[in-house]
Amino acid sequence: MVMMARFLYCKLLQCSVYPLRSLLNLLVLSLSNKHKPACLRDFTTATFTYATWAKGIRIRTANRLYWSSTRRVVNVLTGVRAAFLLGLPTLSCLTYGAYRMVHDSVVVLALEKEEVLEQADYLYSCAETHKLYQLLLEYKDSDNAEFLWRLARVSRDVSELPDTKEARKKQLVYEAFEYAKKSLEKDDKCFAAHKWYAICLSDVGEYEGVKVKIGNSFVIREHLERALELNPKDATSLHILGYWCFTFSELPWYQRKVAAVIFASPPTSTYEEALQFFLKAEQVDPNFYSKNLLMLGKTYMAMKDEQKALLWLNKAKDYPPRTHEDKEVHKEAADLLKKFR
Repeated sequence: MVMMARFLYCKLLQCSVYPLRSLLNLLVLSLSNKHKPACLRDFTTATFTYATWAKGIRIRTANRLYWSSTRRVVNVLTGVRAAFLLGLPTLSCLTYGAYRMVHDSVVVLALEKEEVLEQADYLYSCAETHKLYQLLLEYKDSDNAEFLWRLARVSRDVSELPDTKEARKKQLVYEAFEYAKKSLEKDDKCFAAHKWYAICLSDVGEYEGVKVKIGNSFVIREHLERALELNPKDATSLHILGYWCFTFSELPWYQRKVAAVIFASPPTSTYEEALQFFLKAEQVDPNFYSKNLLMLGKTYMAMKDEQKALLWLNKAKDYPPRTHEDKEVHKEAADLLKKFR
């Protein structure tokens, strides 16, 4: 009987329909030992030991992804557990019946941390901001820095969408900062945690006034430099450091005055320093970000190098628009190019 059970199970596993195999696994796992036939009890104990990872289930249809707990799926399936007492021939019918319950092309997959992060990175690469936000929001209470800094990033992205109301934008900015802060607390050796903490702290400064904004700038630079220590090849950190230098190179006079009164040594920089960071970012990852192209053009404009300014502004204008920010960069680059005519 044991040999027959193993033979039939292996044949079912070889089935080309993945949902059938997955549902079979869940059906057998859902049985308590006291309800399993003896031929399955020992066999499934050994065979399905690996299944303890199953913390969540991803159900993929043609158009949407749904996330549920294993418990929810198993509860549906355990209603047929008693039928196993009738013998193995019933197994195929039950599996097919359960498969029909989840309908057509539904696929049930185990969801591990790495898979969630892969899915999150894929959605980010496709600029699916709202879907990504809903996915990662499920992990807002996670102790994993990788989830938290990604949640900080996408919360910030949602805040910058054109249809986000001002009150909601402010709320998202502060939420993003809290996620970034928690990410850094969980893993201070994660370069991305330092990077997004710096970015989100800068965003918060927009609501806190000039004094806080300038005071935060010292902390922002420290975290960006730390991010680059941990990952010297991160183009985004290089770009933001360039932006930091550019900002303080053209700081309005009244903000300079405030900074001089409040701080003994207010933050300062030059266009030349900003340019080095922007160029290094482009060297590390060419054309990685439309705004880096724009900032290279603006920096060369500030340095009165018209030929190089035109070169980079045209690159920014011709950059394929994938996000709302890309569209804004395209518009600004086009407007700046008009000044050269």
